[in-house]
Amino acid sequence: MKSPASIKKAAEWALPYWTRGQAGRETPQDLFRVLYFGWLAAFTLKVLGSAWDVSWHFKWLRDDLAPPHLLNSAGTALALALTIIHGYTGYGVDKAALRLIQWGTGIFLVAVPLDLINHRVNGLDITSWSPSHIMLYAGTFFMIMGVVRGWFMGAPPGRERTVVLAVFLAFFLENVHFPEQHQEYGILSIGAWDNHAVYAEPILLQFAADQMGRPVDRTMMTEFALPVPDFLYPVYAVVVGLAVLVVARLMIGRFGAATLVAAAYVGFRTLVWPLLTFTGFPPSALPFFLVVAGLLVDVAFLVRMPAVRAVVGSIGVTAVAYGALVAQSAIMGPVYGALQGQKGLLGAPPLVTASAVWAGLGLMVVWLAAEWIAGRRDLEPVDAAPVIPATAT
Repeated sequence: MKSPASIKKAAEWALPYWTRGQAGRETPQDLFRVLYFGWLAAFTLKVLGSAWDVSWHFKWLRDDLAPPHLLNSAGTALALALTIIHGYTGYGVDKAALRLIQWGTGIFLVAVPLDLINHRVNGLDITSWSPSHIMLYAGTFFMIMGVVRGWFMGAPPGRERTVVLAVFLAFFLENVHFPEQHQEYGILSIGAWDNHAVYAEPILLQFAADQMGRPVDRTMMTEFALPVPDFLYPVYAVVVGLAVLVVARLMIGRFGAATLVAAAYVGFRTLVWPLLTFTGFPPSALPFFLVVAGLLVDVAFLVRMPAVRAVVGSIGVTAVAYGALVAQSAIMGPVYGALQGQKGLLGAPPLVTASAVWAGLGLMVVWLAAEWIAGRRDLEPVDAAPVIPATAT
């Protein structure tokens, strides 16, 4: 706990900055770092809470004041404070970053009471794919997008800029992949049932069975643990998960960027896994295939052919777009192969092989969109990013 003297010193440092200003004002580097390290702390709290949350809901009956919700709420409170600071002072963000952060925070705060009402009306509603839950992810999506832009546009060149950008993008990947954890926990819960072991407490199973109007049996367990179509997991993972990795490679601008972001997220899930299981919470399948996907994205960017792209550009299709099309076509097979291999060796949600067609089409669209936007915005590698100069206080 900080002493009164250290709190007073921090207040004396911060108060001169508490002035009204427009987004985009020049920001001293020490203040800029404090703001964005504050965002790192906020997202860390939210990620720790969310990592615990799914496992909690596969064991206990829902409670609004459950410890994972309180931990996540602490992160949300810090995020709200930072949003207010950015909005009032204008420090650390341009107009686009500020609007994304404000809209994201607003959507999230609206979604919280809607989610509480949803649970009051519909009971358990364990699925991660419910409308109110999707609003929570959407709010966090825009919030992190604004933070990524603010850091990308304002941090000075160097290793810290690259590493922190990668961490923010790993938070981004965690947020978009979060609903997939329902299937990752669900498939192992069904396996435990088949082996005459049950992770969930009897009160949770009985509540779910009563809500479905059937006895506690395997059919009820399947509806409880895997309530969405089997094709959703691989298609969503490929289209949305790989889209984040493509954006990471474009923004960081270096080979290994996509692999680093994927490995950071999967590494976090791997570290948390024993902490949860050794304390009696249900285990989940881990998305190791995302690391393979990240490596494939990096390789795809490495091998694109400028000469071929130039020819294609002459008929009205951009070079980058053609490169993205070739890259997307080349990595679909290995990604689905990695999914199938993980399913056989380590466990993974059901894999509908035929869904690869739709996953491939979706990935092609989002990859081309990412490349087009990057070309329009003229994204540069991190060492060429603009610097927000310091000003005297």
